[in-house]
Amino acid sequence: MAGLVLGCVLFGLGSLIIVFVPLGSFAMSFWRLLVGALAFALLAWWRRSPFPHNRRCWWFAAAAGVFLNLDLALWHESIHAVGPGISTLLNSLQIFFLAAIGLLFFSERPGGWQMTSLVLAIIGVALIASPEFAQNDRAAWGLLSGVVSGAMLALSMASIRKVHTFAPVALLPLMLILSVCGAASALPVALLAGEALLPRSAQAVGLILVYGLVMQCLAWGLIAFAIPRLSLALTGLFLLAEPVAALFLDAFWLGKPVSALQWGGAALTLVAIYLGSVKRR
Repeated sequence: MAGLVLGCVLFGLGSLIIVFVPLGSFAMSFWRLLVGALAFALLAWWRRSPFPHNRRCWWFAAAAGVFLNLDLALWHESIHAVGPGISTLLNSLQIFFLAAIGLLFFSERPGGWQMTSLVLAIIGVALIASPEFAQNDRAAWGLLSGVVSGAMLALSMASIRKVHTFAPVALLPLMLILSVCGAASALPVALLAGEALLPRSAQAVGLILVYGLVMQCLAWGLIAFAIPRLSLALTGLFLLAEPVAALFLDAFWLGKPVSALQWGGAALTLVAIYLGSVKRR
């Protein structure tokens, strides 16, 4: 569980990079997934990790990559509209999509304490997000793109879970397939949309490398490693560590005003994470 929480926090820190790199939303998704793919390719070659033989494993790993690309691009749009903290909180609504997918397709029935944690979590997210819409004219687009990005993230994680129902698959080949297919789906959209694609400074190149190596390889690798070992609902609950970290950085690093109501929401979200983890154990 500690690895999952670390992965979630690192994943949330990536929102700060989006603020400082002037590239399009799909372009940043492309670079993150491409850098991740290159790193996973080297690691898979070094470890001699076997690729899956089951064709359905390949299809669902590819689907996970396409959904992750859509998640990242829409999350980037939300970051530009409402800032890293709020956008990451909206993205965290994936917890409810994951719980629904787990119930419908994996026969994962959440217990009473887990349902209580889910309710507390949504109240916490609502408290943090609600003041934003009274003071930001781009809040509607930020809300829509943030929530839909959460749905795409849930579909990506569910696809990863589905891969393991057909055959056990090593982490590195799985992440390589996911990253390659995600990058391949991002590039055409970035080009058709006329987005700025190439970084124009050494700083931007460095931040893109960090975004791909740390956020895609390390953070997403830790999350993907945990997914088949925990229920989807509990995985989603732990992912709420990501937006809380992003909110702190948004407030104390980028200087975004955060009200007492929003801090209360962050505290309630942390309580939800604690309750969900303790009752699970």
